[in-house]
Amino acid sequence: MNPDADRLWPGPRWALAALLATLGMLGPFSIDTYLPAFSGIAASIGATPVEMQQTLSAYLFGFAFMNLFHGALSDSFGRRPVVLVAVAVFAAASVGCALAQGIGQLVLFRTLQGLSAGAGMVVSRAVIRDMFPPADAQRVMSQVTIWFGVAPAVAPMIGGWLFVHADWHAIFWFLAAIAAALWLSVWRFLPETLHVTQKQPFEAGHLFRGYLQLGADPRFLLLALASGVPFNGLFLYVLSAPAFLGGHLGLGPTQFFWFFVLTIGGIMAGAWTSGRMAGRIPRRRQVRHGFVIMFAMAAVNLAANVLFDAHASWALVPIALFAFGWSLNVPVVTLMVLDLYPARRGMASSLQSFVASVANGIVAGVVAPLVMQSTVAMAAMSLAMLGVGLGAWLWLRHRWPDTIRFDG
Repeated sequence: MNPDADRLWPGPRWALAALLATLGMLGPFSIDTYLPAFSGIAASIGATPVEMQQTLSAYLFGFAFMNLFHGALSDSFGRRPVVLVAVAVFAAASVGCALAQGIGQLVLFRTLQGLSAGAGMVVSRAVIRDMFPPADAQRVMSQVTIWFGVAPAVAPMIGGWLFVHADWHAIFWFLAAIAAALWLSVWRFLPETLHVTQKQPFEAGHLFRGYLQLGADPRFLLLALASGVPFNGLFLYVLSAPAFLGGHLGLGPTQFFWFFVLTIGGIMAGAWTSGRMAGRIPRRRQVRHGFVIMFAMAAVNLAANVLFDAHASWALVPIALFAFGWSLNVPVVTLMVLDLYPARRGMASSLQSFVASVANGIVAGVVAPLVMQSTVAMAAMSLAMLGVGLGAWLWLRHRWPDTIRFDG
């Protein structure tokens, strides 16, 4: 922790959580707000569906790549400068997207958005651990997750409304305005939480040794898998929503919101429960509870889809409860990752986000298209991805039971 942490944030804890969550929301907002306008953008600039898909791929590639460096840069230059520069670049890139006249320009500025959008999410985790001891950090991380859970539900509605009532350019002007307001909020309110004595040298050899140290530590890799891969058991259904909700469950577009309401409700309820558990039960037990819930729901989901034809009356419930179990876990496991190397919290957060981004990209580009035509295949894959995370956690507990402060 920063030795001056008690004096850095005079306001209520929920306000800090709201600011950090808003920083993290730039990522999902920059994806979900423009998806409803895909066809309109393509018609306006004369792009093919494949070319429009490149605007998403370019963003995701930039997002995953730069996630490797946001945290390491914040370990050397401080949390505030990295966030301020990244948000400024994001605002400028959003203006570029709004003014783009062709697909090449749009791909370029979407890449810049991706390169900058992840800084808020990565650095905010390090800020939390700079400021708070373990139990309090878990509570704040849970509050951030609650706020963050709103983004995937709200962003498509805002994007669709702007596209219908204005045009697709308005979506990117909106993102630019959000980034500008966020930059001013960070500049005015967010303190520098990295103490001057804790800064790391910005030198290639030092950075390489840090990446090598974390990347070669099996404890870090197992924790990153335990926190990042199970999310894809849920993310698979989000990516496959048109096929799953419209094709398999027969829901109309106006009924899709039930899936997002239940799923986001599960995430927010799990995060709230995680915050309530902080300091009351051992963290190891809380992680076990989360995995038990996820495994039970994934198994029930698979069995139900094997035995019955999928129906909206029951098919959404196991997914929402799976989301509850995941958000019960993620604040705890994330803090365990950050506490492995306290001097390199930013770098640890970067690498953890990179592992999760790579997993998300594989699911989006390879797994979802292969399984979305069958509810049984989707349920089986969801269980399999949970199995990767659960296996990583069990291996960690068995092989290194005393090297991580599970109950700290």
